[in-house]
Amino acid sequence: MADADLLIEEVSAYLKPQDVEYVREAIAFSHTAHQGQTRQSGDPYVSHPLAVARILTTLHLDAQAIIAALLHDVVEDTEVTTERVAGKFGKPVAELVDGLSKLDRIQFETREDAQAENFRKMLLAMARDVRVILIKLADRLHNMRTLESMARDKCERIARETMEIYAPIANRLGLNDIYRELQDLSFKYLHPNRYTVLAKALKVARGNRREVVNKILDAIRQRLAEFNIQADVTGREKNIYSIYKKMQSKSLAFAEVLDIYGFRVLVNDFASCYVALGALHGLYKPIPGKFKDYIAIPKVNGYQSLHTTLFGPFGTPIEIQIRTHEMHKIADAGVASHWLYKSGHASISDLHKKTHQWLQELLESLSQSSDSSEFLEHLKVDLFPDEVYVFTPKGKILSLPRGATAVDFAYSVHTDIGNHCIAVNVNHELVPLRTELRNGDRVEIVTAPHAKPNPAWLAYVTTSKARSHIRHFLKTMQSGESAQFGERLLNQALHALGVKPQDMDEAHWNKLLRDTGVKTRQEILADIGLGRRLNMVVARQLASIGETVSNEAAASTAITIQGTEGMAVQFAKCCRPIPGDPIIGVLKSGQGLMVHTRDCPTLHKGRGGEQWLDVVWDKDIHRPFDVGIKLLVANQRGVLAKVAAAIAEAESNIENVNFTNEGECTALHFTLEVNNRLHLANIMRSLRKIPEVIRIIR
Repeated sequence: MADADLLIEEVSAYLKPQDVEYVREAIAFSHTAHQGQTRQSGDPYVSHPLAVARILTTLHLDAQAIIAALLHDVVEDTEVTTERVAGKFGKPVAELVDGLSKLDRIQFETREDAQAENFRKMLLAMARDVRVILIKLADRLHNMRTLESMARDKCERIARETMEIYAPIANRLGLNDIYRELQDLSFKYLHPNRYTVLAKALKVARGNRREVVNKILDAIRQRLAEFNIQADVTGREKNIYSIYKKMQSKSLAFAEVLDIYGFRVLVNDFASCYVALGALHGLYKPIPGKFKDYIAIPKVNGYQSLHTTLFGPFGTPIEIQIRTHEMHKIADAGVASHWLYKSGHASISDLHKKTHQWLQELLESLSQSSDSSEFLEHLKVDLFPDEVYVFTPKGKILSLPRGATAVDFAYSVHTDIGNHCIAVNVNHELVPLRTELRNGDRVEIVTAPHAKPNPAWLAYVTTSKARSHIRHFLKTMQSGESAQFGERLLNQALHALGVKPQDMDEAHWNKLLRDTGVKTRQEILADIGLGRRLNMVVARQLASIGETVSNEAAASTAITIQGTEGMAVQFAKCCRPIPGDPIIGVLKSGQGLMVHTRDCPTLHKGRGGEQWLDVVWDKDIHRPFDVGIKLLVANQRGVLAKVAAAIAEAESNIENVNFTNEGECTALHFTLEVNNRLHLANIMRSLRKIPEVIRIIR
């Protein structure tokens, strides 16, 4: 067990002898628990926890964390219980292991639900003890390093989750090396061909540009020496994914990405950072707009550094980072510097407190998410890496995601400020609440006691805190204006059915509440007022309970579909109805009204307990609808361009396109935006004029 010997050697370098013995016991315990188990690659399973523990030794994590890493899968994958772990290695280790164990014993309806609950549990444990996420990141890093033995679809799923969740968490915690490696490994499995091509190109460039890099390094060192600045100067190669993102965002070929190397200058004190900056700006000309001062305004993960880009020799742009050795410790290890550098330095302690505060705020906003997709959306939004820095009227700096609006700012100050904001002054000027904030803006929120969140805010807020509090407010608003408005709409629908609202007594309402599973009449009325339920559907349900409306009267009152009902009315993906199609509505419990075409094959495959309702299109609809068409075309060059041009000339947008080979022909599958059936007919007429088009099917 070479890995076990290496681990003991590594922990012996910084742990007490007694703690090293505990680690030795944990290695033996893990080996026994995983006896006979193998990984997908065929390696003994115990090799994985050993590798995870070794990753953590580079951060100098304490004995409890190392032992938890060695045992992180024993509760999940073996017969060992949390209680047994607590009895042998102590309660803190058991709590770490429990925080890392998935919720496999609970059955979830979807993979997304399971994923959301696992993240929720991990974040709760992480808020109590940040070591949970450090172990989890090491676990994910080793899994990504050994992912090639997995099936392709599973590789892609794990890589996407890593890119969207784990890499941003590593970035948010300041674990720069882990963040970059997770990005590169995710990119490798999400886009294997692009990764291979770039890796080869980078290897070639490494040799070709070595002379230029050495020349720049010598020039920087000589310049700093002239100013009597003691500094360590190093060159660093950018990671493959960051090069790819630059190529993608600026539409560059690899040969056009000149700054694949960056340079780092480490100085002894705060003042020397700015002196070094001035010296280097005298050596090479700075590129305007490419200077960032993260020392005066640190990033939310505690990162501090000066960033500047200069015109180097041969016109090569040079990216330079200037920071102190103390700043470099935090830039390199982030929150893990708490263990790696036991100096008790104020900036390290402050970072630890800020991380804990961020976790508490994140959990507060995520706790208000009602379903898994909403939870994961909030989590991803909160981990969005780019920030803007704005000022409160008292000069306090707040960090917000790029694209954040005045409403996001209001909620970041305090929930009550967000709930009652009515206007905003940015740099002493009154601007709309949806205004995106920029670096350096001074923001002052104007509030009113009786103001309430506006549902329209959800269209432009970016932070999870703002979004969750707005949604929470709207979901709990079951009385007042929304219920009153809902009652008016319901009465209107009952009158249309020839029913008097006062005839709908307590018995009718109690039966309706039992059938729908809703607790109160107020909730149903509020749902109608907020557009979550259709007034005509509720009126029909009420009226049919007492049979106070005849079948003829009910049949004569079809529900009018306008296309703007929001979530209350959905259009079936199987048949994609559009205005002009004969349609029918299917009412399913808890899912609202689903509109199908009357000849939809899926609709007639089998009826469960759902209710079918007559629906008709409103005569005045002004919104586009998605429709799917399939074109069989001859395999000739330029045919896709001709088809796209014809669709554009017919004033339609292409939402999606893919193709399949069908013998000598190609099938093009389009999702188009159309206004109605007549508009679709015009598009199909234009497409039939193309000689290569053999057949069109909706």
